[in-house]
Amino acid sequence: MPLTNMQIQRCKPTDSDQWLTDEKGLRLFIKPNGSKYWRFKYRFYGKQKTLALGVYPEVGLKAARLARDKARILISEGIDPSEQRQRKKRDEAIGDGNAFSDLAREWWEHQKGSWVEGHAVRVWSRLELNAFKDMDKRPIHKIKPQDILETVRKIEDRNALDVAARTLQDIRRVFRYGVQTGKLQINPAGELTGILKARRSEHRASLPNAEIGQFLSDVKQYGKRGRLLTQYAIELLVYTFVRPGEVRGAHWDEIDFDEALWRISAERMKMKSPHIVPLSQQAIAILKQVQPLRGPTGLVFPSERKRSECISDNTMRRAIFKLGYDGETPGKSRVTPHGFRANASSILNEKGFNADAIERQLSHIERNKVRAAYIHHAQFLDDRREMMQWWGDWLDGSMKYSND
Repeated sequence: MPLTNMQIQRCKPTDSDQWLTDEKGLRLFIKPNGSKYWRFKYRFYGKQKTLALGVYPEVGLKAARLARDKARILISEGIDPSEQRQRKKRDEAIGDGNAFSDLAREWWEHQKGSWVEGHAVRVWSRLELNAFKDMDKRPIHKIKPQDILETVRKIEDRNALDVAARTLQDIRRVFRYGVQTGKLQINPAGELTGILKARRSEHRASLPNAEIGQFLSDVKQYGKRGRLLTQYAIELLVYTFVRPGEVRGAHWDEIDFDEALWRISAERMKMKSPHIVPLSQQAIAILKQVQPLRGPTGLVFPSERKRSECISDNTMRRAIFKLGYDGETPGKSRVTPHGFRANASSILNEKGFNADAIERQLSHIERNKVRAAYIHHAQFLDDRREMMQWWGDWLDGSMKYSND
């Protein structure tokens, strides 16, 4: 039976806790000292929960039922009333612009112009997925080093050590921005350097030079068992020794067949500097084989599922491992797509090519500003054209030698 005001008033405290039950989950908790508290008992996604609705008689029976009914409406809409109340209290305590996510957004907007688009998206997603839920529980000026550590430890517990390290770095940079803009006096993440578990570093695997010819011979057979476009992507990667992401994101409008040049915009380069790749006869031949499959506009190597997106980061890596270059196949070494840059650098330096031309072709940034200005302007284009054609011929010769 529903409660009445008369029942509540007549109920006297005893030596133990008492409960008076109304209806639809509403109950009155009476303590031995005579204090009376309204409680709403409910289930949310299978879990039993309790919501405090106030103290009697400040909150009367009618008001308690009204509060219960409002909570029931929230539950019917898939909203946990307890969590909503906690969020409201947190928001009131934090205030506008005083949450970590607000500061992070301001920092991200300030920084993203200096990043390539993909990197900017990754930074924001990393913070959103790994930091905001915990870090927004209190105002930025009340966040302590232990709060930050607790957040990144949760990421470590997933064995996502690289993500944990990058998230901590992002958090540290957000707070540094807060100090620089006068919103904070200290950076609570400033003393957390070296606190996380370290993953054993692994160099990007490259092949012994003697195995390159056999590798290319194997790659040329990949189209018989896998996607032909993936085969051509790996071949172009080896013949141009650019970064894998630069091959994956290549567009036909970057390719100048008449000049035999591949011009990559600054937005697509790791160091935000435009890059020119002289194309050897072999590289031109690979691209002309690709054109009937996916050209002559848009991405050179589009995804099989969605033409507007390039092949994934793991496409070439998986193909290479399928060919046995995974470090577990007898007679074959392990190699990753990035490793061919090391092969090219070592072989071209051994053959006596201009070291500056090699570095420029690897799109490495010269740290000496005066030297960098000269190198960037001159670009050693003639030297690099000769060098890239020699590299193409050397690869063909190595492949022929491996087949003899």
